[in-house]
Amino acid sequence: MMQSMTGFGKSNRVFPSRKASIEIRTLNSKGLDLSVKIPSIYKEVEPQIRKLIGKVLNRGKIEFAIHIESEKAGELNLVNKELASSMYKELKALNQAWGEQKSDYLSMILRMPDVINTEGMAPDKAELSMVLELAEEACKQVREFREKEGQDLRTEFLKRTDEISTLLKEIEPFEAERLESTKNRLQKGLADFPTDKMDGNRFEQELIYYIEKLDIAEEKMRLKNHIQYFLDTIPLYQSGKKLGFIAQEMGREINTIGSKCNHAEMQKRVVQMKDSLEKIKEQILNTL
Repeated sequence: MMQSMTGFGKSNRVFPSRKASIEIRTLNSKGLDLSVKIPSIYKEVEPQIRKLIGKVLNRGKIEFAIHIESEKAGELNLVNKELASSMYKELKALNQAWGEQKSDYLSMILRMPDVINTEGMAPDKAELSMVLELAEEACKQVREFREKEGQDLRTEFLKRTDEISTLLKEIEPFEAERLESTKNRLQKGLADFPTDKMDGNRFEQELIYYIEKLDIAEEKMRLKNHIQYFLDTIPLYQSGKKLGFIAQEMGREINTIGSKCNHAEMQKRVVQMKDSLEKIKEQILNTL
């Protein structure tokens, strides 16, 4: 099923000492651009979380964050007394050695990393396992979000490819008119040329060669094949990159048709085809 690279997922759980919430936001990216913000008490499971995200979400600019809140007022802002005491002794000794004025050691120490513990008690194995389950749940929500967005992408792709196919058919009535107009213009240009100096057979050969160069039958056939290949690829899993390659080939054929047209109405439809193709390419950037 087609998926967008835009997604959002959230899960939370209340543990004995805290509430943990996980949020995942994803945007489009050529590869896996992962940003992970995890509290220090859960750092142990960070490798498993990264592996899980890469496996389930595969690609995109992904922001993963775990937020925790203490569930017990008594556990808020717990002071690491051992660390604070050690810092106090060190700072006081340095101050005396340098002969500086007395300082407010307490305010300085409270600003030091790891002195104030807002995360509560260290988690046990059961809690760590539950955090991994929460991460998996949030990833599942992101995938469901992406699939829903993917349906909108599919609708857009079908609409734009149908536009290109319709415009390609509209070109056909003007082809014979264009070739006849080209032939008449060449003959008119040679009307004043001395006939005794013109090789009729050579002129006819050159005319056929010139008209063949203007023929777009092969380009039309290749463009039709590319469109069908594009439609066949849409339902495939993680088809975004392949659709991008096919769209490039479609663009080449449309450009070649445009360079050979030499007819106002045909050129008009080529421009419209290019516009539809650009809209396809814009959406492919957000397709997984």
